[in-house]
Amino acid sequence: MWVAVVLAKARYEMLEDNDVVEAEKQVLREQFIRYGFDVAFNLRDGGYFSDLVDPRTGYPILSRPGEFPHDDTAVVKALLGYPIIKNKCRVVLHPTWGTAVYPGILISEAPPVMIEWMLKSVASMHGWQEVNVQQPFVNS
Repeated sequence: MWVAVVLAKARYEMLEDNDVVEAEKQVLREQFIRYGFDVAFNLRDGGYFSDLVDPRTGYPILSRPGEFPHDDTAVVKALLGYPIIKNKCRVVLHPTWGTAVYPGILISEAPPVMIEWMLKSVASMHGWQEVNVQQPFVNS
């Protein structure tokens, strides 16, 4: 299995606990889930198991959940080396965006070149301007 980290730039720092930040988190979560569904289903159509993790719950959306929830911020720290700020919920500290970042995780058994192509193709369908796919992907 390969892991792809999707980081969305938020309009607000994710440190605050207020209605504006919570609304932003919900918008970014919905955008990630729409994007993730398109990526995962396109890869599944090619015969590759693929799934996305719900950033709010930590459980896979297309598969049976396991016993423990997934921790997106821990994956970002482990794979990208970005620091994590422990607040009410754990927040990624991006080198450019600060804490105005919202992480999402996709997993797939597709070859990395196919995952990269799908990530970029689907991003353009969603009107995303900047997509930076860093190699190597991490095989879990």
